[in-house]
Amino acid sequence: MLINADDFEAVASGRFDTAFRRWVRPAAKAGGTLTTAAGVLAIDAVDVVALNAVTAEDLKRAGFQARSDLDAMLGNREGSLYRIRLRYLGEDPRAALRENAVLSEAEADTIAQTLARMDGTTPWVRRTLELIGSQPGHSAQELAKVLEVAPAKVKSNVRRLKALGLTESLSVGYRLSPRGKAWLDKPIASA
Repeated sequence: MLINADDFEAVASGRFDTAFRRWVRPAAKAGGTLTTAAGVLAIDAVDVVALNAVTAEDLKRAGFQARSDLDAMLGNREGSLYRIRLRYLGEDPRAALRENAVLSEAEADTIAQTLARMDGTTPWVRRTLELIGSQPGHSAQELAKVLEVAPAKVKSNVRRLKALGLTESLSVGYRLSPRGKAWLDKPIASA
């Protein structure tokens, strides 16, 4: 589920706690979380609702002044209408992790083991990290050409690295975090 910065801030400040989306398949589930650069939201409920069952209270909780505002936001998209209840949980835990550039041997070994599992039978981790380190700000499409994989695969892989605090997203492309640089600077035997 995507949420824009203004809507995130509205949920984080407590002004709103509801979002509406039209999906063919739900893109969020109750009990899950939504982690963004701005922080983490809890997804408390995801319910299919009929458009005529959306109440004035629902509209208010989602920040809409009138039903026509919701209709305009939904447009002519296909799928069922979902009402999502959200709650702010806190800061993005990856932010603090990214800044931790002092890795103990145990931390470096844990990262190395995790990355080895991620590599599986087709090693990609070190090459991807080195490429991002040497070409910060390059888009997934540009990185995909060099890595000879689909851009969607690059995005998926970088999200996995980001979850470990090794990369950061830029307005365009990615860069290594201080933690990612520190891990790459460790002797290759730790990798």
